[in-house]
Amino acid sequence: MPVNYLTDSVGETIAVQIPIADWKKIKDKYPDVDDIDGDLPQWQKDMIDKRMQAIEDDPASIMDIEGLFDELDKEIE
Repeated sequence: MPVNYLTDSVGETIAVQIPIADWKKIKDKYPDVDDIDGDLPQWQKDMIDKRMQAIEDDPASIMDIEGLFDELDKEIE
């Protein structure tokens, strides 16, 4: 997918352009992509709160990403 980056007058990237055909493929796969800036549904907020509470209750239960990948690899084998 060819991508064009747009920059402002000081060279900071401010936007990305992709071909419309690629955008249509993205929209077909993720139909709600236009609503990405909308509020999270309450069930997602509740899930985040539950997970944050679990972390607060037992910080040792969190593993780093490498540990997670190792665990997932064990499940696959």
